Amino acid sequence: MGKGASSRKSRNKSVLNVASPPPAPPQQAPAATTDDITVTERSISPATTSQINARPHLEAVAANGLPKPAFGISALAQTTIPMWVQTFVMISLIFGGCCSNVFALEAIVKEEPQSGHLITFAQFLLVAAEGFYYHFDRTSPTLLKPNQIPIIRWLGQIVLFFSVSVLNNYAFGFNISVPVHIILRSGGSMTTMLIGCLFGKRYSRLQVFSVLILSIGIVISALGDAKSKNGTESSGTQFVAGLSILFIAQVLSAFMGLYVEATYAKYGSNWREGLFYTHALALFLFLPFSKGISSQFNALLNSPPLPIKEWASYASLPLPLFISGIRIPRQLFYLVLNSLTQYLCIRGVNILGSVSSALTVTIVLNIRKLVSLLLSIWLFGNELHVQVLLGATVVFGGGFLYGIESQRQNKLRKMNTARAKAKKAQ
Repeated sequence: MGKGASSRKSRNKSVLNVASPPPAPPQQAPAATTDDITVTERSISPATTSQINARPHLEAVAANGLPKPAFGISALAQTTIPMWVQTFVMISLIFGGCCSNVFALEAIVKEEPQSGHLITFAQFLLVAAEGFYYHFDRTSPTLLKPNQIPIIRWLGQIVLFFSVSVLNNYAFGFNISVPVHIILRSGGSMTTMLIGCLFGKRYSRLQVFSVLILSIGIVISALGDAKSKNGTESSGTQFVAGLSILFIAQVLSAFMGLYVEATYAKYGSNWREGLFYTHALALFLFLPFSKGISSQFNALLNSPPLPIKEWASYASLPLPLFISGIRIPRQLFYLVLNSLTQYLCIRGVNILGSVSSALTVTIVLNIRKLVSLLLSIWLFGNELHVQVLLGATVVFGGGFLYGIESQRQNKLRKMNTARAKAKKAQ
């Protein structure tokens, strides 16, 4: 009897030890970190029971008599509703933000085509201010959160990103219209492939074919736009200079893409940190352009005011007296709108890239560019030559084909890597 009682006590004691988590687990399971999400690997060690304890929930279910299907429906609703909300936010930011950004940009350059440096500076300033708010840490000596990637590594990307952004907006001062600007910038795959080949990258035949189609579309669009202008020799020279500036920007953008790819491969991906440092540290590079930016700002400040009274009367809305007396320069308003929508566009693209494949990002961005092109034609009365529209169709088609083939090549590369690791493990 004594022996049986002691055996029962021992079993009861072991049951109690399993049910309640130990105060100090002897060993913790290793954690695999992916960006901001920390996933704890499965383990049979006691650390698992200290992290996951379903007993309170099961006891509550048993006490309330809740059936199992209710828990399943609740879980489904909790996972489905945020997904739909996230999809709606992404679509709103990309199409609403990016398309509104193109509208505000064209509204400025139609009146002030030389304001490219001011537009770029305003965009950088807003993104840098938001990034500083996000990375602010009052306990740190630098007032910033510890950076994942060394600052010295960001310097190369900062110079490239600054140059690309300035050149893209500077091209508007050389007789380049917004629709043609959209079409020509869609040809980034061509320069990416050329620079990639110089660095030993290999591409499939279909990728080369799609880029060849894309290049032909760019040439068709450029020649068609040059024909439609029918300007003087000086305007033709300006147009060629504008095309050269955009081409240089595309080449630098391709170098930047390879540089970012190497950086993230070595230190890990952190788009938030990259967005902040590439904008904040690049603000000092605007110092040589300060006089031009100041004169451009004064020109926008002296632009005609927004027709607030006309808008209110058209919408049959009562307008308070203190609002009717406010004078908001029209071009300055568009500058603020351009900067805000640029930030929304960047956020939307980064959210999409974090939850979707590269193919999805390529398709969505191509559709967005096409919508921006159509809005530019409709809202601002841009009459494009038939040859330009034909070239635009070829460019978007080539870009779509390149995105599909690139996605297929990435899958094959991952499968081959997995097979090689499996063979090595055997």
